[in-house]
Amino acid sequence: MNKKQQQLFFKMKLRIPYYKIILLLLFISFSCHSQESKNDKSIADLNFNTDWLFQKGAIKEGASIDLNDTKWRQLNVPHDWAIEGPFDNKHNARTGGLPVDGEAWYRKHFTISKKNKNKCISIEFDGAMNEAKVWLNGVFIGERPNGYIGFELDLTEHIKFGKDNVIAVQLSPKDLAARWYPGAGIYRNVRLKINEPIHIPQYGTFVTTPKITKENAVVNIETKIENHHKKSENVVLKTVIKNANGTIVSMNSSKIKVEKATTKNIELTISKPELWDITNPVLYTAVSSIYKNNVLIDEYLTEFGIRTIAFDKNNGFLLNGKKVELNGVCLHHDQGPLGTAINYRAKERQMQIMQSMGVNALRTSHNPPSPEILKVCDKLGIVVIVEAFDEWKLGKVPNGYNRFFDDWHEKDLRDMIKRDCNHPSVIMWSIGNEILEQSKKDGWQITKKLNDICHDEDNSRPTTVGFNYYPAPFKNNLAQYVDIVGMNYWPENYNEILTKNPNMIVYGSETSSQTSSRGVYHLPIKFKEKHETNHVSSYDVTVGPPWAYAPDIEFDAQEKAPKSLGEFLWTGFDYLGEPTPYGGRDNSTNGYWNDDWPSRSSYFGPVDLAGFPKDRYYLYQSQWTKKPMVHVLPHWNWEGKEGEEIPVFAYTNAEEVELFVNGKSYGKKVKGKDFTMIPSEYHFFKKGMYKTKYRLSWQVPYQPGSLKVVAYNKGKKVAEKEIKTADKAAKIKLTADRSLINADGKDLSYITVKIEDKNGNFVPLANNLIKFKIEGKATLAAVGNGDPTSLKSFQIPERNAFNGLCLLIVKATEKSGEIKITATSKGLESKTIILKSK
Repeated sequence: MNKKQQQLFFKMKLRIPYYKIILLLLFISFSCHSQESKNDKSIADLNFNTDWLFQKGAIKEGASIDLNDTKWRQLNVPHDWAIEGPFDNKHNARTGGLPVDGEAWYRKHFTISKKNKNKCISIEFDGAMNEAKVWLNGVFIGERPNGYIGFELDLTEHIKFGKDNVIAVQLSPKDLAARWYPGAGIYRNVRLKINEPIHIPQYGTFVTTPKITKENAVVNIETKIENHHKKSENVVLKTVIKNANGTIVSMNSSKIKVEKATTKNIELTISKPELWDITNPVLYTAVSSIYKNNVLIDEYLTEFGIRTIAFDKNNGFLLNGKKVELNGVCLHHDQGPLGTAINYRAKERQMQIMQSMGVNALRTSHNPPSPEILKVCDKLGIVVIVEAFDEWKLGKVPNGYNRFFDDWHEKDLRDMIKRDCNHPSVIMWSIGNEILEQSKKDGWQITKKLNDICHDEDNSRPTTVGFNYYPAPFKNNLAQYVDIVGMNYWPENYNEILTKNPNMIVYGSETSSQTSSRGVYHLPIKFKEKHETNHVSSYDVTVGPPWAYAPDIEFDAQEKAPKSLGEFLWTGFDYLGEPTPYGGRDNSTNGYWNDDWPSRSSYFGPVDLAGFPKDRYYLYQSQWTKKPMVHVLPHWNWEGKEGEEIPVFAYTNAEEVELFVNGKSYGKKVKGKDFTMIPSEYHFFKKGMYKTKYRLSWQVPYQPGSLKVVAYNKGKKVAEKEIKTADKAAKIKLTADRSLINADGKDLSYITVKIEDKNGNFVPLANNLIKFKIEGKATLAAVGNGDPTSLKSFQIPERNAFNGLCLLIVKATEKSGEIKITATSKGLESKTIILKSK
């Protein structure tokens, strides 16, 4: 790292941007019958998600305006065609065993009023998976190979005002274009933009706060204005800043002569600013309005936060001057049973579950995220590393991004930064993950180029890379050309790296890769096994790929390396595809094989695919949270093992834990003093036993009844948890995460289905088939159960419980009213719950 970069990032106190958000001021549905909108106003981004036509397969003349598409399937986007299935081992388990490849077309008919003839018309996609090509009225408009990046295309020249227009989108995703489940289709939001010739363009503002004190915050707003007239024009740019309550706290008015393109820097001051923080994520809104002859012609909204960030080689990550250890997770972009079709509530729920585990940081692995997830993190107070690429020139899969890198990397990277630069949650730009150029002597050249692009677009945040080789990126100088060094799976080397490179800042950009299946316990505890069920024991010892290690090893490494920024575990949730440790790769063909079918999703998360916590969730919670908690495992249904010793583990953030079986104490264990031996193997250790201070354990002769743990601080009880031996399954319990949802056609309610015995005890091994009936103002969105081996559709109204649990997700219609949900199963008492939408 050069001296200039050190000065900029090691000591910087940062302005806080936040992502330019264009509010949807009007919602207009253009029907396939070409009905004209009644509210066709220029100061708006119009919802363009409804009434698309879809057809899978190669379509001759698919872009033609004369094509008869009346029999095509009508649907709304966002849409993921692959999640509809079916699962099939002809499709690669590496990408979920789902049909992520093939050609498909989307078409939409719409009419634009003649009164808009002199305006600028464009279409904006937040993402289309992938290799998107777009036509308007049979004329090719543009393309974007990268399915994760948003793009906007100008339609003005080819619009037929007052007549039927046809947008056609061809997608041609290929098998093994990613190492995980990428989804398929127009899976993010689409907007139609109708602007006056003078307007603020896409990604038109950049907000920074270069000076912050308790008394005042200086806010700099860089505003771009485009002029599509033939000559320069005089306008007035009015900018107001509103606080979270909508009260105006600062304003500015500037007369501007607008050439073809003009940038105006405006400086405003906010008195007694509220800072955006992890514990208090306060947001402001900048409203930029353009007036011509005292008439409002454009308005642009930008949410942002006021905060400082700094990265110091001795003190780590500082947010508003206070040290914050990064308790982070890596997440892929799928939403479990919903697939990749973006839904705000789905992302919000994911991050709320992560936050309850103690997570305060996210790494968007390994691609630009949706706008929705960043908005969620802004509102919840979760800091984010936004990642651009999983490949550079050297590919990891046969059809990866490396095919497009030379032509598209700069535009993709710049657009990502322009889109996301105003989010206060974003603290780093990651330019790559485990890129193969680490092993090349000239790999530093691409690193430097991408690093320079980031600084050119945004000099307020540092760059990073997740390196998984050691010491190659240091010998080949790649690590020297990023601001902060991320290391994937090298916990024992943090201090060695820092000693050899005293000016570097280092963190665990990807850690652990522990695998497990929720509610599964294999006895006796073994280090590695390929179990006939294709499941992995939830005792959470090192069962996984060769690079994996138990979370305990990373906890210990972070304690021993106080200069590290923290860690990002792989991964917060299970995700579709990459069913490690089942499934593998045939290096001779550079392909992947499905010998371990039906495994079709990962086992990495402390939370399963349906959002149900595994035992490991509580292990992380015991390290990352302060509210007293205690957890005990395994379940206590071991029929046929009476008298045999069962290993019992407890996780807690308290000082000590006492175990009781049927009221009899089996003694107290002190955290940090009483150690647990677990089998482990990691590439720094030989296969054998690992001593961990993060788990308390007992060997207990099994007898049916009650298993209870009580946690103490200074001898005072602060938490407890009890589980009981269950009788046979007798009834269904339904619990909705929210009983009141928005009647907007998008909002979701997640209903947990729990199988209980006649006494209300959870039945931990139940696998009953549950059937659902949904009545009223909601429809089925998806079902799931967290079983990584299940090949049943996510989109039918039934699901088997997996170890006692399954999930129903319902989506509100656009009409308010009652939602009645009934769950039935042969031999079980049925259950009905009532929700409401408004």
